[in-house]
Amino acid sequence: MNCTFCEIVAGRAEASVVYDNDEVMAFMDIRPWTPGHLLVVPKRHATGLSDLDPADGAAVFTAGQRIATTLRHGSLRAHGVNLFLADGIAAGQEVFHVHLHVVPRTNGDGFGLRGMPTSPSRMALEQTAGVIRSSLT
Repeated sequence: MNCTFCEIVAGRAEASVVYDNDEVMAFMDIRPWTPGHLLVVPKRHATGLSDLDPADGAAVFTAGQRIATTLRHGSLRAHGVNLFLADGIAAGQEVFHVHLHVVPRTNGDGFGLRGMPTSPSRMALEQTAGVIRSSLT
């Protein structure tokens, strides 16, 4: 398996590390959407969310929340922060090791979601909710 993030976590590839503990590592994204954009990854490999140990997921989000708070209230003074996790090719995942993007935002930075939301009926929402509920494990 060729896993770039596994190589970073193991110390065999370069990274500008921001945060590191026993469960996760956070480092600067080499293709940032905005200045300060970084990634939080679990140290144990998981290709996607279905492979991710819930404790590792909690550790990723906890670190992401801590870093986002620092981005908002620390020296960078971001106006806001987006957290983004792509799970699967259709969702835009390009590196197949779970990772949470932490993207600091400033007014007018040009970054944003470009999709157009729809307005389904309440009946359609209830039907979809029922399908999802019946499939939860």
